[in-house]
Amino acid sequence: MSLSYIFKRLLGMIPLLLGVSLILFGVLHLAPGGPLDVYADNPSVTQEALEQMKRAFGLDQPLPVQYFRWVTAFFQGEWGFSIRTAQPVMEEVLSRVPATLMLSGSAFFLALIVALPLGILSATRRYTGVDYFITLMSFLGISMPVFWLALMLQLLFAVQWRLLPSAGMQTIGDGSLLDILRHLALPVFILAFASVAGWSRYMRSSMVEILNQDYIRTARAKGVSARRVTYSHAFRNALIPVVTVVALDSAAILSGAVITETIFAWPGLGRLFIDSMNGRDYPVLMALLMVGSFALVVSNLVADLAYSLIDPRIRYD
Repeated sequence: MSLSYIFKRLLGMIPLLLGVSLILFGVLHLAPGGPLDVYADNPSVTQEALEQMKRAFGLDQPLPVQYFRWVTAFFQGEWGFSIRTAQPVMEEVLSRVPATLMLSGSAFFLALIVALPLGILSATRRYTGVDYFITLMSFLGISMPVFWLALMLQLLFAVQWRLLPSAGMQTIGDGSLLDILRHLALPVFILAFASVAGWSRYMRSSMVEILNQDYIRTARAKGVSARRVTYSHAFRNALIPVVTVVALDSAAILSGAVITETIFAWPGLGRLFIDSMNGRDYPVLMALLMVGSFALVVSNLVADLAYSLIDPRIRYD
Protein backbone atom coordinates (compact mmCIF):
# COMPACT_ATOMS: atom_id res chain seq x y z
CA MET A 1 0.00 0.00 0.00
CA SER A 2 1.59 3.23 -1.12
CA LEU A 3 0.87 6.68 0.25
CA SER A 4 0.50 7.96 -3.32
CA TYR A 5 -2.45 5.59 -3.82
CA ILE A 6 -4.17 6.90 -0.68
CA PHE A 7 -3.48 10.48 -1.78
CA LYS A 8 -4.99 9.78 -5.22
CA ARG A 9 -8.08 8.26 -3.62
CA LEU A 10 -8.49 11.28 -1.34
CA LEU A 11 -8.19 13.62 -4.32
CA GLY A 12 -10.76 11.53 -6.20
CA MET A 13 -13.23 12.12 -3.39
CA ILE A 14 -13.47 15.84 -4.15
CA PRO A 15 -15.21 15.65 -7.58
CA LEU A 16 -17.27 12.71 -6.32
CA LEU A 17 -18.57 14.66 -3.33
CA LEU A 18 -19.21 17.70 -5.56
CA GLY A 19 -21.33 15.54 -7.88
CA VAL A 20 -23.19 14.03 -4.92
CA SER A 21 -23.85 17.48 -3.46
CA LEU A 22 -25.28 18.69 -6.79
CA ILE A 23 -27.64 15.71 -7.04
CA LEU A 24 -28.76 16.02 -3.40
CA PHE A 25 -29.33 19.77 -3.74
CA GLY A 26 -31.41 19.23 -6.88
CA VAL A 27 -33.48 16.42 -5.38
CA LEU A 28 -34.27 18.41 -2.22
CA HIS A 29 -35.43 21.43 -4.23
CA LEU A 30 -37.47 19.32 -6.66
CA ALA A 31 -39.81 18.36 -3.81
CA PRO A 32 -42.98 20.47 -3.71
CA GLY A 33 -43.19 23.21 -1.11
CA GLY A 34 -40.38 25.01 0.65
CA PRO A 35 -38.84 25.68 4.05
CA LEU A 36 -41.02 28.76 4.67
CA ASP A 37 -44.32 26.91 4.16
CA VAL A 38 -44.61 26.32 7.92
CA TYR A 39 -44.64 30.11 8.42
CA ALA A 40 -47.00 30.85 5.51
CA ASP A 41 -49.97 29.27 7.36
CA ASN A 42 -49.30 31.33 10.49
CA PRO A 43 -51.61 34.38 10.47
CA SER A 44 -49.20 36.33 12.67
CA VAL A 45 -46.46 36.14 10.01
CA THR A 46 -46.96 38.83 7.39
CA GLN A 47 -46.02 38.66 3.71
CA GLU A 48 -43.32 41.26 4.32
CA ALA A 49 -41.81 39.09 7.04
CA LEU A 50 -41.78 36.10 4.69
CA GLU A 51 -40.00 38.15 2.02
CA GLN A 52 -37.41 39.27 4.57
CA MET A 53 -36.82 35.64 5.60
CA LYS A 54 -36.41 34.63 1.96
CA ARG A 55 -33.76 37.28 1.44
CA ALA A 56 -32.04 36.43 4.74
CA PHE A 57 -31.65 32.75 3.83
CA GLY A 58 -30.93 33.47 0.15
CA LEU A 59 -34.08 31.66 -1.00
CA ASP A 60 -35.00 34.51 -3.34
CA GLN A 61 -32.00 33.74 -5.58
CA PRO A 62 -32.10 31.32 -8.57
CA LEU A 63 -31.24 27.71 -7.71
CA PRO A 64 -27.82 27.72 -9.46
CA VAL A 65 -26.82 30.78 -7.45
CA GLN A 66 -28.09 29.18 -4.23
CA TYR A 67 -26.13 26.00 -4.95
CA PHE A 68 -22.91 27.86 -5.82
CA ARG A 69 -23.11 29.92 -2.63
CA TRP A 70 -23.90 26.88 -0.52
CA VAL A 71 -21.21 24.58 -1.91
CA THR A 72 -18.55 27.32 -1.72
CA ALA A 73 -19.39 28.07 1.89
CA PHE A 74 -19.78 24.38 2.85
CA PHE A 75 -16.31 23.36 1.71
CA GLN A 76 -14.91 26.39 3.56
CA GLY A 77 -16.51 25.18 6.81
CA GLU A 78 -19.41 27.68 6.75
CA TRP A 79 -22.47 25.41 6.91
CA GLY A 80 -24.95 28.26 7.36
CA PHE A 81 -27.84 28.55 9.80
CA SER A 82 -30.80 26.29 10.43
CA ILE A 83 -34.05 27.70 9.02
CA ARG A 84 -35.98 25.89 11.75
CA THR A 85 -33.99 26.91 14.84
CA ALA A 86 -31.76 29.75 13.53
CA GLN A 87 -28.77 28.00 15.13
CA PRO A 88 -25.48 27.36 13.26
CA VAL A 89 -25.81 24.12 11.31
CA MET A 90 -22.36 22.86 12.30
CA GLU A 91 -23.17 23.30 16.00
CA GLU A 92 -26.48 21.45 15.61
CA VAL A 93 -24.83 18.55 13.79
CA LEU A 94 -21.81 18.29 16.10
CA SER A 95 -24.07 18.36 19.18
CA ARG A 96 -25.82 15.20 17.92
CA VAL A 97 -22.68 13.28 16.90
CA PRO A 98 -21.78 11.87 20.38
CA ALA A 99 -25.25 10.34 20.85
CA THR A 100 -25.19 8.76 17.39
CA LEU A 101 -21.64 7.44 17.85
CA MET A 102 -22.64 5.92 21.20
CA LEU A 103 -25.72 4.19 19.80
CA SER A 104 -24.54 3.15 16.33
CA GLY A 105 -20.98 2.38 17.44
CA SER A 106 -22.19 0.10 20.25
CA ALA A 107 -24.56 -1.69 17.88
CA PHE A 108 -21.83 -2.03 15.23
CA PHE A 109 -19.28 -3.67 17.53
CA LEU A 110 -21.92 -5.87 19.18
CA ALA A 111 -23.07 -7.07 15.75
CA LEU A 112 -19.49 -7.69 14.64
CA ILE A 113 -18.49 -9.86 17.62
CA VAL A 114 -21.72 -11.89 17.32
CA ALA A 115 -22.12 -12.22 13.52
CA LEU A 116 -18.65 -13.53 12.68
CA PRO A 117 -18.65 -16.46 15.18
CA LEU A 118 -22.24 -17.32 14.20
CA GLY A 119 -21.32 -17.37 10.50
CA ILE A 120 -18.28 -19.58 11.16
CA LEU A 121 -20.29 -21.92 13.39
CA SER A 122 -23.04 -22.19 10.78
CA ALA A 123 -20.49 -22.97 8.03
CA THR A 124 -18.53 -25.56 10.01
CA ARG A 125 -21.77 -27.26 11.22
CA ARG A 126 -23.41 -27.14 7.80
CA TYR A 127 -26.77 -28.96 7.41
CA THR A 128 -27.01 -29.66 11.16
CA GLY A 129 -29.57 -28.45 13.66
CA VAL A 130 -27.26 -25.60 14.69
CA ASP A 131 -26.96 -24.45 11.06
CA TYR A 132 -30.71 -24.60 10.50
CA PHE A 133 -31.42 -22.64 13.71
CA ILE A 134 -28.91 -19.89 12.87
CA THR A 135 -30.25 -19.74 9.30
CA LEU A 136 -33.84 -19.44 10.59
CA MET A 137 -32.92 -16.63 12.97
CA SER A 138 -30.93 -14.88 10.23
CA PHE A 139 -33.81 -14.91 7.78
CA LEU A 140 -36.09 -13.76 10.59
CA GLY A 141 -33.81 -10.82 11.28
CA ILE A 142 -33.45 -9.91 7.62
CA SER A 143 -37.16 -10.08 6.83
CA MET A 144 -38.51 -8.49 10.03
CA PRO A 145 -39.19 -4.72 9.74
CA VAL A 146 -37.00 -2.80 12.17
CA PHE A 147 -39.78 -0.43 13.22
CA TRP A 148 -42.13 -3.35 14.06
CA LEU A 149 -39.53 -5.18 16.14
CA ALA A 150 -38.65 -1.94 17.94
CA LEU A 151 -42.28 -1.23 18.79
CA MET A 152 -42.92 -4.80 19.99
CA LEU A 153 -39.84 -4.85 22.25
CA GLN A 154 -40.71 -1.39 23.51
CA LEU A 155 -44.20 -2.62 24.37
CA LEU A 156 -42.93 -5.73 26.18
CA PHE A 157 -39.85 -4.48 28.04
CA ALA A 158 -40.90 -0.88 28.73
CA VAL A 159 -44.70 -0.91 28.97
CA GLN A 160 -45.71 -4.42 30.07
CA TRP A 161 -42.76 -5.60 32.16
CA ARG A 162 -41.26 -2.16 33.02
CA LEU A 163 -37.73 -3.55 32.90
CA LEU A 164 -36.20 -0.91 30.61
CA PRO A 165 -36.95 2.73 29.77
CA SER A 166 -39.09 3.25 26.68
CA ALA A 167 -37.26 6.23 25.15
CA GLY A 168 -34.63 8.89 25.63
CA MET A 169 -30.92 8.80 26.38
CA GLN A 170 -30.99 9.18 30.15
CA THR A 171 -33.39 9.74 33.04
CA ILE A 172 -33.78 13.36 34.10
CA GLY A 173 -31.70 13.89 37.23
CA ASP A 174 -29.81 10.60 36.93
CA GLY A 175 -27.37 10.27 34.01
CA SER A 176 -25.27 7.52 35.64
CA LEU A 177 -23.50 4.91 33.52
CA LEU A 178 -26.01 2.24 34.51
CA ASP A 179 -28.89 4.53 33.55
CA ILE A 180 -27.37 5.23 30.10
CA LEU A 181 -26.74 1.50 29.57
CA ARG A 182 -30.38 0.74 30.38
CA HIS A 183 -31.49 3.33 27.80
CA LEU A 184 -29.03 1.89 25.28
CA ALA A 185 -30.15 -1.73 25.65
CA LEU A 186 -33.22 -1.80 23.41
CA PRO A 187 -32.07 0.45 20.51
CA VAL A 188 -28.63 -1.22 20.41
CA PHE A 189 -30.24 -4.66 20.29
CA ILE A 190 -32.57 -3.58 17.47
CA LEU A 191 -29.75 -2.18 15.35
CA ALA A 192 -27.40 -5.08 16.06
CA PHE A 193 -30.04 -7.75 15.39
CA ALA A 194 -30.56 -6.64 11.78
CA SER A 195 -26.81 -6.42 11.14
CA VAL A 196 -26.06 -9.80 12.73
CA ALA A 197 -28.67 -11.44 10.51
CA GLY A 198 -27.10 -10.13 7.32
CA TRP A 199 -23.41 -10.34 8.22
CA SER A 200 -23.65 -13.90 9.56
CA ARG A 201 -25.11 -15.03 6.20
CA TYR A 202 -22.24 -13.41 4.29
CA MET A 203 -19.75 -15.00 6.70
CA ARG A 204 -21.32 -18.42 6.33
CA SER A 205 -21.43 -18.24 2.53
CA SER A 206 -17.81 -17.11 2.29
CA MET A 207 -16.60 -19.74 4.78
CA VAL A 208 -18.44 -22.54 2.96
CA GLU A 209 -16.77 -21.55 -0.31
CA ILE A 210 -13.31 -21.39 1.26
CA LEU A 211 -13.72 -24.69 3.16
CA ASN A 212 -14.35 -26.43 -0.18
CA GLN A 213 -11.08 -25.22 -1.71
CA ASP A 214 -8.33 -27.70 -2.60
CA TYR A 215 -5.77 -26.24 -0.20
CA ILE A 216 -8.19 -26.77 2.68
CA ARG A 217 -8.64 -30.42 1.72
CA THR A 218 -4.84 -30.74 1.47
CA ALA A 219 -4.43 -29.30 4.96
CA ARG A 220 -6.98 -31.77 6.32
CA ALA A 221 -5.26 -34.67 4.51
CA LYS A 222 -1.99 -33.70 6.21
CA GLY A 223 -3.67 -34.09 9.59
CA VAL A 224 -4.07 -30.42 10.49
CA SER A 225 -6.68 -30.04 13.24
CA ALA A 226 -10.14 -28.77 12.31
CA ARG A 227 -9.76 -25.70 14.54
CA ARG A 228 -6.48 -24.71 12.88
CA VAL A 229 -7.91 -25.29 9.40
CA THR A 230 -10.88 -23.07 10.21
CA TYR A 231 -9.16 -20.18 11.96
CA SER A 232 -5.65 -20.21 10.48
CA HIS A 233 -6.34 -21.20 6.87
CA ALA A 234 -9.98 -20.43 6.02
CA PHE A 235 -11.06 -17.52 8.24
CA ARG A 236 -8.67 -14.89 6.90
CA ASN A 237 -9.47 -15.62 3.25
CA ALA A 238 -13.19 -15.69 3.98
CA LEU A 239 -13.06 -12.22 5.49
CA ILE A 240 -12.57 -10.28 2.23
CA PRO A 241 -16.21 -10.29 0.97
CA VAL A 242 -17.45 -9.77 4.53
CA VAL A 243 -15.23 -6.71 4.94
CA THR A 244 -16.94 -5.09 1.94
CA VAL A 245 -20.40 -5.43 3.48
CA VAL A 246 -19.29 -4.44 6.99
CA ALA A 247 -17.40 -1.40 5.70
CA LEU A 248 -20.39 -0.14 3.74
CA ASP A 249 -22.67 -0.65 6.75
CA SER A 250 -20.18 1.13 9.00
CA ALA A 251 -21.05 4.42 7.26
CA ALA A 252 -24.34 4.28 9.16
CA ILE A 253 -22.37 4.86 12.39
CA LEU A 254 -21.96 8.50 11.41
CA SER A 255 -25.09 9.01 9.34
CA GLY A 256 -27.36 7.81 12.14
CA ALA A 257 -30.15 5.27 12.48
CA VAL A 258 -33.21 7.24 11.38
CA ILE A 259 -35.99 4.79 12.32
CA THR A 260 -34.51 3.52 15.58
CA GLU A 261 -33.55 6.96 16.86
CA THR A 262 -37.02 8.27 16.05
CA ILE A 263 -38.87 5.42 17.80
CA PHE A 264 -36.69 5.60 20.91
CA ALA A 265 -36.45 9.43 20.89
CA TRP A 266 -32.67 9.13 20.80
CA PRO A 267 -31.13 12.61 20.36
CA GLY A 268 -28.84 11.66 17.49
CA LEU A 269 -28.30 12.56 13.85
CA GLY A 270 -31.10 10.27 12.65
CA ARG A 271 -33.70 12.09 14.72
CA LEU A 272 -32.26 15.45 13.64
CA PHE A 273 -32.71 14.33 10.04
CA ILE A 274 -36.40 13.55 10.59
CA ASP A 275 -37.01 16.85 12.39
CA SER A 276 -35.23 18.73 9.59
CA MET A 277 -37.13 16.81 6.92
CA ASN A 278 -40.47 17.71 8.51
CA GLY A 279 -39.44 21.37 8.68
CA ARG A 280 -37.85 21.45 5.20
CA ASP A 281 -34.68 22.70 6.83
CA TYR A 282 -32.50 22.59 3.71
CA PRO A 283 -29.17 23.70 5.27
CA VAL A 284 -29.34 21.00 7.98
CA LEU A 285 -30.57 18.34 5.53
CA MET A 286 -27.76 19.06 3.09
CA ALA A 287 -25.18 18.96 5.90
CA LEU A 288 -26.48 15.61 7.19
CA LEU A 289 -26.65 14.09 3.71
CA MET A 290 -23.13 15.25 2.91
CA VAL A 291 -21.82 13.84 6.21
CA GLY A 292 -23.44 10.49 5.33
CA SER A 293 -21.99 10.59 1.80
CA PHE A 294 -18.53 11.43 3.13
CA ALA A 295 -18.75 8.55 5.62
CA LEU A 296 -19.72 6.17 2.82
CA VAL A 297 -16.83 7.24 0.59
CA VAL A 298 -14.34 6.96 3.47
CA SER A 299 -15.68 3.51 4.40
CA ASN A 300 -14.97 2.36 0.83
CA LEU A 301 -11.38 3.56 1.16
CA VAL A 302 -11.05 1.80 4.53
CA ALA A 303 -12.39 -1.41 2.97
CA ASP A 304 -9.77 -1.22 0.21
CA LEU A 305 -7.03 -0.68 2.80
CA ALA A 306 -8.34 -3.64 4.81
CA TYR A 307 -8.14 -5.90 1.74
CA SER A 308 -4.39 -5.44 1.49
CA LEU A 309 -3.97 -6.09 5.21
CA ILE A 310 -6.00 -9.32 5.08
CA ASP A 311 -4.46 -10.61 1.83
CA PRO A 312 -0.89 -9.39 1.11
CA ARG A 313 -1.32 -10.51 -2.53
CA ILE A 314 -3.65 -7.52 -3.05
CA ARG A 315 -1.47 -4.54 -3.84
CA TYR A 316 -2.30 -0.96 -4.83
CA ASP A 317 0.21 1.04 -6.84
